[in-house]
Amino acid sequence: MARQLRLVMAQLNLLAGDIAGNADRILDTAKQAIAEHQADVVVYPELALTAYPPEDLLLRPALATRVDDALAKICEAALPAWLVIGFPLYEQGRLFNALAVIHDGGIQAIYRKQCLPNYQVFDERRYFSAGDAPCLVDIEGVKTAFTICEDIWEAGPTRQAAQAGAALMININASPFHLDKMERRLALLADRAASAAMPIVYVNQVGGQDELVFDGNSMIADASGGVQVCGPAFAEALIPVALNVEADAVTFADPLTATTALPGIESRCYQAMALGLRDYLLKNGFKKVLLGLSGGIDSALTLAVAVDALGAENVSAVMMPYDYTSPLSLQLAEKQATRLGVDYQIIAINDIYRAFESALAAEFAGLPPDLTEQNIQARCRGTLLMAISNKKGALVVTTGNKSELAVGYCTLYGDMVGAFSVLKDASKTLVYRLARYRNEVAAEAGETDIIPQGVIDRPPSAELAPDQRDDDNLPPYDRLDAIMAMYVEQDMSAEAIIRSGQDRDEVYRVLRLIDINEYKRRQAPIGVRLTERAFGRDRRYPLTHGWKIGD
Repeated sequence: MARQLRLVMAQLNLLAGDIAGNADRILDTAKQAIAEHQADVVVYPELALTAYPPEDLLLRPALATRVDDALAKICEAALPAWLVIGFPLYEQGRLFNALAVIHDGGIQAIYRKQCLPNYQVFDERRYFSAGDAPCLVDIEGVKTAFTICEDIWEAGPTRQAAQAGAALMININASPFHLDKMERRLALLADRAASAAMPIVYVNQVGGQDELVFDGNSMIADASGGVQVCGPAFAEALIPVALNVEADAVTFADPLTATTALPGIESRCYQAMALGLRDYLLKNGFKKVLLGLSGGIDSALTLAVAVDALGAENVSAVMMPYDYTSPLSLQLAEKQATRLGVDYQIIAINDIYRAFESALAAEFAGLPPDLTEQNIQARCRGTLLMAISNKKGALVVTTGNKSELAVGYCTLYGDMVGAFSVLKDASKTLVYRLARYRNEVAAEAGETDIIPQGVIDRPPSAELAPDQRDDDNLPPYDRLDAIMAMYVEQDMSAEAIIRSGQDRDEVYRVLRLIDINEYKRRQAPIGVRLTERAFGRDRRYPLTHGWKIGD
């Protein structure tokens, strides 16, 4: 006769380094899972005690003591359920990315992660040693194996667990979001479950941690490879899962339904940006944000995300016009600010700019105007934003996008001034897609456009010179973004990009701009990672080098 094993996936948003606080969250949610869902097993994400990634906090002398104290506190609670908790294990001079299986007031087993990712945003080999053995525990009569995140991306640990006789696998994760990550996870989990003929429970972290955003979407897979997403995207949840346990098999009590169509790319990106901004702000002790609103598409989208993430009452926007600011820009900025109900101010920079011009007159005598004067305008605005930030305690959010950052179409200490960038990994073409998406959501809800249509329709311009347009200085964004994606995100050579159909001169021009502007990107604020290769910890190029563009 079948009996049931009640498992709860604890998809939590935890704070890096707050070991005591994370332990309290684990205990509180475990008690909740037991009370509300009669949980026999509660499963937490990878490195739940430290949150992921703890980075060089792992090197702090006190970390091991704090982790030990937290584990002791959890054990002493002696909760009537099995707890599966990720933690850093210090053992004989080595450090492991591990999980503890806790029951009856003690640690019953420990699994050490075998596959350590060391690519893209991951650098686990900097800190951890690799385990080499499976871990199987009899949980209420179910021979259960454990793996940690990257272990499931490699075939070995799953095959190892199946050969050891496991009937169920629990896989704990801190798997960050990028554009097509969810599709890859679904395919991977289906393959691993089917190849091992074993159900898999996949629990993922959720929340923003600096530039990374973890999307949750915890899943289950049956022994035939059917996969079902159980956890919400970009939100905490305690997700109950009932398993039927029979002598020869473990199955899910409710037949798996086919995974519903995933939200579109725009929806996922928008949610990631909102969560990334919200968590960066709140986890760092801020309540309000401030941004420069120009009447252009980038600042308009940033404002929309900020309001959705934080509420209009926590967002301020400042329009800082100069001689070249068009009446349309003023109209559109005010229209959006009023529509969203944010605090909105206009501070003209004409007099401020002319004070700089006067102060520099002797130094610039005999020299023709050039980009210097445009940059001074941007720096006037940056100074004003930082002054307001200092005085009022609002965090400055920058409004530049990935395309501009790639080719250096931005001003150090000007429009790049700020603490966090919502659009840092969003290309200009994606920015337009996200703006249209947000208005579509508003229309479906019977609301007015969040981003005025005039903002979307007008040609993009920095308005730092008379009748200026971005395409006066750059290739059209559809071509620029295609070249950038191939070079930055796919590591294609110049010649390979040309063979894909791009213009040779344009390719070499764009790639040169990307290469020579690394110094700007090193000084840019962090921002939400959306693609598989973002600027920041994802892509590290020397500032000083002799590399020649080509094959």
